[in-house]
Amino acid sequence: MRRITLLFLSSLLTFSVWAQQSPLPDADALLTQVDRNLQPESYEMYRKLINIEPDGDRKEFVLYTAKKGKEKVVALFLDPASERGRSSLRVGDNMWLYIPNVGKPLRITSLQSVVGGVFNNSDILQLDYSTEYQAETIEKDNNLYKLSLKAKNRSVAYDRLIMWVDPEHTIPLKIEAYSASGMLIKTLTYSKIKEFGNGYVRPAMLTTDSPLYKGYQSVMLFDGIRPRQFADEVFTLDYMSRIGELRD
Repeated sequence: MRRITLLFLSSLLTFSVWAQQSPLPDADALLTQVDRNLQPESYEMYRKLINIEPDGDRKEFVLYTAKKGKEKVVALFLDPASERGRSSLRVGDNMWLYIPNVGKPLRITSLQSVVGGVFNNSDILQLDYSTEYQAETIEKDNNLYKLSLKAKNRSVAYDRLIMWVDPEHTIPLKIEAYSASGMLIKTLTYSKIKEFGNGYVRPAMLTTDSPLYKGYQSVMLFDGIRPRQFADEVFTLDYMSRIGELRD
């Protein structure tokens, strides 16, 4: 019995050493897999955005979102009533806001926010991480993969991201976003992992806070994520007033 126990412990130790020394995955390949596990390349979904102020006051928005490929995404405001019918469009690095009864879509920037709070327009109209960032390094941090990501160009909202990835589901759990000077701009935390259908097991909640907005917090809740193909026409300025027609 003692010999069996010793053999078991020896095997366990050998496995532990092997696991620690096992090769790390390719950083860029891992980042691409993170994108695909979060959502299809082209999809539709619903989101609720909640801005929480230091005194506890909350403001909520409900958005319908459609994305096509690597550089096209549009979001339509469904609630509150005061925002209903507004839409925001992103094509590459260019962004616009459409307001009913205003003559034409207005140009907006990535660091502005059409909803206020800690989420900016880049967060709300987010492209795949691998579209905007190059993975520079990968290492193990306890039981997670730790990716260091560098923006591919200066137009990206954050110069650098540090991303902690859950190796079981290959999804991000925490992201720190930094400026070019190395200042921490915000921390984003993914939580409440659940099954969304179509093989997608991913977080249902994204929370962010920032040392630049002390006491403020913003939350994004995800629902109804599913693959869907769209015509290129959907992602044009002329179509922004008609985004509501896409909903079933």
